[in-house]
Amino acid sequence: MEKDLLVVTVLGRDREGLVARITEDIATANANIVDIEQNVIHGLFSMFMLIDISNSDSGSGKICADLLRAGKSLNAEISITPFREYGGYNPTDGKSLLVMTIMGVDRPGIVAGVSKSLYKLGTNIERMRMIARGELITMEMIVNSKGISINTLRQEMRRVGDSLGIDIIVQPEDLSRWRKRLVVFDMDGTIVDVEIIDEMARVAGVGNEVSEITSKGMEGKIEFKESLKKRVAMLKGMHVSKLKKIRDNMKLTPGSEELIKTLRDMGFKLALISGGFSYFTDALKERLGFDYAYGNELVIRNGRLTGRVRGKIIDPKRKAEILNELAKKEGISKKEIVAIGDGANDRIMLKNAGLGIAFNAKDVLKDVADGSITKNNLKGLMYCLGINGRMER
Repeated sequence: MEKDLLVVTVLGRDREGLVARITEDIATANANIVDIEQNVIHGLFSMFMLIDISNSDSGSGKICADLLRAGKSLNAEISITPFREYGGYNPTDGKSLLVMTIMGVDRPGIVAGVSKSLYKLGTNIERMRMIARGELITMEMIVNSKGISINTLRQEMRRVGDSLGIDIIVQPEDLSRWRKRLVVFDMDGTIVDVEIIDEMARVAGVGNEVSEITSKGMEGKIEFKESLKKRVAMLKGMHVSKLKKIRDNMKLTPGSEELIKTLRDMGFKLALISGGFSYFTDALKERLGFDYAYGNELVIRNGRLTGRVRGKIIDPKRKAEILNELAKKEGISKKEIVAIGDGANDRIMLKNAGLGIAFNAKDVLKDVADGSITKNNLKGLMYCLGINGRMER
């Protein structure tokens, strides 16, 4: 069949009717378009086609002449090459396709750095496109991993991302990528730009002591339940009016409010699962429109904290349990869930989700995540879900 295939490329200024005119000649010749890809970049039109002429009565010479004539009338450059000159292709050659979303501040060398690393791994770039350009540039690469494990690729892309100052998310290129329906966020250090318990401790005059324990917990050096109980105990006697002031002045992570609005507009269900406190998660649910919000309940008596929490503490295991409960409630699989967090308390939740993103996180979380996003790139999460720059406007 390869002797009956022609590769047709078209390049020129974009104009109405360009595609119609060229494909009309192909249809008139009774040739069939096997594959096609077309793009417009800054007014520059490009199109690639693979056409099958095996059932055409015109012959390759006439088809080529007609197409070249059409190109001349449209002021477009058209080139036609027999497919066999490219060395052929084995359609049974299995591919393991992975999609990489690359985001960061624009700078020279990003594509070169990533592609060089992929070449050294023995992978091949199948397709590449720019998704968004502005304050944050975002590109998407579809790569054939050729037997390289997805974990190996993630580790290498993490290294490359760190060296280039960009974020790279790696996920399988299959239908599950487009079926994400629920996005789950951690609160402290993710949606909110601080650790709220550290703010509480600062107001209570025990900031250094609590912050030290928080840091150890984030790195996984201390068990979460133990660290939470210790920290809450230090806040005993704090008046609820001080909590209210912290709640009313919560500073959101840059890009989080816009991201959540976009996700809601696109029909995603949104959940907040925090090892922090329901006093704050409930407020964010109302403020930002989350469908679900979970947090630990502070025990308050006579307007003051007792130094204890009520009920089952939301530790890593409990976060994963809530993830399962939400999947059942929404009637979806865990593959259809995206989870974003920043600390060791989010490990199991990220590992169990269809897509787990470490946000501005410690290495203990990056090691189990599908990729990581730095503080300034939270908005870029939407591009990992197939939402492009036009959709978000």
